[in-house]
Amino acid sequence: MDFTEEQIERYSRHIILPEVGGRGQAKLLKSRVFVLGAGGLGSPALLYLAAAGVGTIGVADADCVDLSNLQRQIIHNNTRVGMPKVASAAKTINELNPDVKVVQYNERLHVDNIRRIIRDYDVVLDGSDNFPTRFLMNDASFFEHKTLVSGSMFRFDGQVAVFKSDKGLPCYRCLYPEPPPKGLVPSCQEAGVLGALAGVIGVLQAVETVKEIIGIGDSLAGHLLIFDALKMQFRKVKVRKDPECALCGAHPTITELKEYEQEACELRS
Repeated sequence: MDFTEEQIERYSRHIILPEVGGRGQAKLLKSRVFVLGAGGLGSPALLYLAAAGVGTIGVADADCVDLSNLQRQIIHNNTRVGMPKVASAAKTINELNPDVKVVQYNERLHVDNIRRIIRDYDVVLDGSDNFPTRFLMNDASFFEHKTLVSGSMFRFDGQVAVFKSDKGLPCYRCLYPEPPPKGLVPSCQEAGVLGALAGVIGVLQAVETVKEIIGIGDSLAGHLLIFDALKMQFRKVKVRKDPECALCGAHPTITELKEYEQEACELRS
């Protein structure tokens, strides 16, 4: 594709990278990424995806900006308290990079709309804050053959994983077969989270998404990256495909989407 003079200047630090170049930047500008959640994880991920020049970004969130969000949800600001998060995120993105088209979904995802919504996107980034939504996104991504970039956090710990279950690699259920029993996980308000941790995990999700779009580097697929902020340590562990997985195993028992009751946070965004 032909770049404008403004685009050449804007993306110059990408274009001079041999691994990216003009061809890689063109892929970004033509790409479509869906981000679930404009919260703690979605905020930094959205900012860096927009700055990178991802051409179309879909963002889904049914909540409004609350003062308690601003400790970590950096795509919003004090003047937008009470505004729908998707509208606030779109405003910030449009001010950052006019090349990016933002598609807003001011609604909660459920079994009746999730597959239709994610179908037209190249990569799905999950920044949700609860187990039921995380399982729903995993299953929908599997059925729609989408690469899923997953992030989660809890207090001072974070995790990032990439799932390409349609490529014969493990899915989220290979790691966590079912949501935990009610009451096992602290509520969002009870657990707390280090605000800057959201930036670390969300940016790592953005990095993996950009790599997937351009087709460079080693994918995190098949592994789980664990970050301990208190010890300042990263660990990368292998995730093996479960041959008995109810979703992606040899004899699946989950053949359609199922919805779980939302109660507690898994890892708060």
